[in-house]
Amino acid sequence: MEIPKVTYRRFEDPEANPDALPEGIDENYIIATYYMSFPKMLNISDISQIMAIEQSTGTWIPVPGESPEVRKKHVAKVIGIYETPDYEFLIPDEVRWRNYIVQIAFPYDNIGSTLSMLFTAVIGNISMAGKVKLLDLRFPKKYVDGFKGPKFGIEGIRKILGVKDRPLLNNMIKPCTGFPPELGAKLTYEVARGGVDIVKDDELLGNRPFNLVEERVVKYMEAIDRANEEKGEKTLYAVSISDDIPQVFENADKAIELGANCILVNYLATGLPVLRKLAEDPSIKVPIMAHMDCAGIYYESHYSGVRSDLILGKLPRLAGADIVVYPAPYGKAFFPEEKYLAVAKALTYPFYDIKPIFPMPSGGIVPSIVPKLYKTLGKDFVVAAGGGIHAHPDGPAAGARAFRAAIEAAMEGIDLRTYAETKNVPELEKALKMEVR
Repeated sequence: MEIPKVTYRRFEDPEANPDALPEGIDENYIIATYYMSFPKMLNISDISQIMAIEQSTGTWIPVPGESPEVRKKHVAKVIGIYETPDYEFLIPDEVRWRNYIVQIAFPYDNIGSTLSMLFTAVIGNISMAGKVKLLDLRFPKKYVDGFKGPKFGIEGIRKILGVKDRPLLNNMIKPCTGFPPELGAKLTYEVARGGVDIVKDDELLGNRPFNLVEERVVKYMEAIDRANEEKGEKTLYAVSISDDIPQVFENADKAIELGANCILVNYLATGLPVLRKLAEDPSIKVPIMAHMDCAGIYYESHYSGVRSDLILGKLPRLAGADIVVYPAPYGKAFFPEEKYLAVAKALTYPFYDIKPIFPMPSGGIVPSIVPKLYKTLGKDFVVAAGGGIHAHPDGPAAGARAFRAAIEAAMEGIDLRTYAETKNVPELEKALKMEVR
């Protein structure tokens, strides 16, 4: 293959060059970790330093304005190159491509506490350089301090609902779109009285003439109030506000003015900065559910893009989501269990002063999957059930009761069939029979 004709200039002062020891940088840098793979005739040290310059001070050829003074303050620096396997002697003749983990440190001053410029710097032009995948970002406290993060998080949502120590149950109204608000309100009432903690719009339902935000918020919240009185519990309604700018913000304001107690946004379709703006708006005093729409564009390639626990975990949490919907490995989604656990870790483990938030594993969830979710995530997650509730032979309320029973059985460590029989829960028993194909 033809080797790209790219060069860079080195200066006598080491601090002006695009490489450094890890110990040679301070807390004023954001550290990006990449997987890279290139033909073995290419020099990875040169390539990674060219990338560091490309994503900071320079371009494909030296330019006069890229002085030592500019470089010292603003050039990104390669601080680690680790080959796997780690050849220390002869490289076998049959090896054609060599694989690396590369770390590049980006000056905070180039980026500030932004999300758009962060992406531009750490995965901008180099996203088109072939087999280059962003695996992680290590943020200094200075960067994270510029974000307010989630308003509520796990603790805040539990306080709103009055649910202290069990997983929450969410239902997506089905069908996904194309129906009038009257039908959605009827289904909302049924699932809410059956024991659902959160009712959400499907992410495909926007603000369309056949089902406007202002119409469904009023009708759904009336249905929820009626169900709450009957069951003696509280229910959140996550209304979909996803739209273009500025309509997404207008939808949020309108929904909250009409009584919505939660909002849903497709944060990757609208953009992470939109999620951040919603979360940091003092007038939006309700939890925000962030949906994973479009995430596969970023993470599904083995060799390029952005790793799933970053795009589904750390970044939406930083931007201010209170709940993140993401794939579960046990239903219809193709998602490895180790990645599902890594996303949950990114959403819940300590992250400076950013609140832990609820993971909401989703995709073909049925009652028999609940014990697996509980075993792997503990109590702090949201069960995301759609068709698994609405398809129950006795209706959506029975479907919701089946899931609540499955949650209780999982917490008590009792087999679901045994629980259904001994506790006399016919809704769970019928749901389990439905799962047998």
